[in-house]
Amino acid sequence: MLAPKAFLDALSDQASRLFSNDSSLPRGEIESQFRTLMQGAFSKLDLVSREEFDSQMVVLARTRARLEALEQQVAELDARINPATPES
Repeated sequence: MLAPKAFLDALSDQASRLFSNDSSLPRGEIESQFRTLMQGAFSKLDLVSREEFDSQMVVLARTRARLEALEQQVAELDARINPATPES
């Protein structure tokens, strides 16, 4: 896998060649080639779909809520086991 800067430079070079002024390709062909270029670039990255991201966010929120509940329970149990003694 290329370093991010090298990857972006290579992508930029390919896009520059595709959109150069001396290109005699019709607009539809340029769009098609650009779409192919971008799909190839994205396939080299470690990306997740929006649906996967959203589902993982739900799991994370649920996990955080459970963790907070467990922390509260531990604090309550600790208070029962070690009651605060009033200082005289």
